[in-house]
Amino acid sequence: MEVVFAKYQGTGNDFIMLDNLDGTYNKLSLAQVIRLCDRRFGVGADGLIRINAATNYDFEVDYFNSDGSKSFCGNGARCAVAFAETLGVPVAHTNFMAMDGEHRAFKLNGSVKLEMKDVLHIEQLGSDYILDTGSPHYVHLTEEMEKEDIRSFGKKIRFSERFHSQGINVNLLEEKDRDHISIATYERGVEDETLSCGTGATACAIVYGALKRREGLHEILVDVKGGQLQVGFSYDPANGFTGVSLTGPAEFVFSGKIRI
Repeated sequence: MEVVFAKYQGTGNDFIMLDNLDGTYNKLSLAQVIRLCDRRFGVGADGLIRINAATNYDFEVDYFNSDGSKSFCGNGARCAVAFAETLGVPVAHTNFMAMDGEHRAFKLNGSVKLEMKDVLHIEQLGSDYILDTGSPHYVHLTEEMEKEDIRSFGKKIRFSERFHSQGINVNLLEEKDRDHISIATYERGVEDETLSCGTGATACAIVYGALKRREGLHEILVDVKGGQLQVGFSYDPANGFTGVSLTGPAEFVFSGKIRI
């Protein structure tokens, strides 16, 4: 099979994009997905996205992690919006379907603003926190990020008895300044640290907002190793986090063809 692809990245989180609006890649196997994402034998990426046709929506974001597993990916969805624009999809305001349900997004110059799911519950586990922002996340607070090893800590949590079966993304969170945080993320499905994670940035910003009681409308700046994202929300302690959004760059890297 010859695959025509485009490569995009959002703050260092990189993705292979496939135009599947006409079903060309419907029969792409998981083994082929894994091969394409392999950084030595394929194109190389954290994940692969098929842009599918979807009834009553502008398109569907069909996301695969680099190990072939499926999930929702915030940065991937933002990059998918930028790629969809090149396919003729109007994305100044777009409405698409993803694994966790319906999303709206807005193209803002070089950035994409993505509406995320509401977060109504945060579980506290000792001094750590668990929540779902489209994908499940574990958040651990630290005051010395540079002394932490996210790979070993992430693997310890992700492959623990509770999370071994379904997996969980693991984040370290450090406060930099008021409404400004820094994070590091170990992603399930990639099974390594990534330079950025959109759902992880969202999860960490929400945990921070809850701990600091940032009630009402707020925006949190989130430093990731590949750049900076912005997470907006409206917080009411009685009703949780609504109007959640993730904003950041979605940039074209290169395009090509590969036979697999």
